[in-house]
Amino acid sequence: MHLDVTDLRQFYYRTRLGRIAQKAIRDRMLALWPEAQGQTVVGFGFAVPLLRPYLADARRVVGLMPAEQGVMPWPAGMENVSTLCREGQWPLQTGVADRIVCLHGLETSEHPSEVLEECKRVLGPGGKALFIVPNRSGLWARRDATPFGFGRPYSLGQLEAQMKRHDFMPERHAAALFAPPSQHRFWLRSAELVERLGATMSSYYAGGVILLEVSKRVYAPTRPGLAERVRQPLKVLEGAPAPAGASRRGGRV
Repeated sequence: MHLDVTDLRQFYYRTRLGRIAQKAIRDRMLALWPEAQGQTVVGFGFAVPLLRPYLADARRVVGLMPAEQGVMPWPAGMENVSTLCREGQWPLQTGVADRIVCLHGLETSEHPSEVLEECKRVLGPGGKALFIVPNRSGLWARRDATPFGFGRPYSLGQLEAQMKRHDFMPERHAAALFAPPSQHRFWLRSAELVERLGATMSSYYAGGVILLEVSKRVYAPTRPGLAERVRQPLKVLEGAPAPAGASRRGGRV
């Protein structure tokens, strides 16, 4: 079940904990994708809080929000780039996206296979997608006071297995939200320090969310292509009779 866009906007833009979560996830995303110059970046679910750094240099930024969630204009004070869509019907051309960011779009979906199939269709050759989901072993998935307490949390193995079933190849993974989801003043003040310490850890188990970067698997053709057929010798002269008077190799005329 998707969350309501009003609740998501309230959390990420009106609460201190939400702003901390937004910055922590965005920093980890930027560590993987520091820039998107000349690229088309697509966000699905409620990914727009993460996309602002790409507005200046990207060729195009699009925020897709599922109809079950609702849509809001974004970014504030600029020309709107967000739009409403169906989970399995994105209003984008095939292969148009260089980067796809999915936040609150997979774990809350009632039809995750349709979401992944649309991601695969829209992602262009050489493109990358980044799926951000609640960590099953993390603290944030255990509290419904934040958006990460709703939907289906994942382990890294579960997420990778689901990606492979839809012909995505896992490339890199990371974690974020190492501080507990607490409104207590101590944790709010120390959240940035805890996040920096957590980012140095090799294990993702303590993080509240998993970030998984994937690429689209491309299969080799199973039938011989034109180039292979052209390399085969032509056999149109096989079986033609020898000219009259011609002798065998080594004989006299």
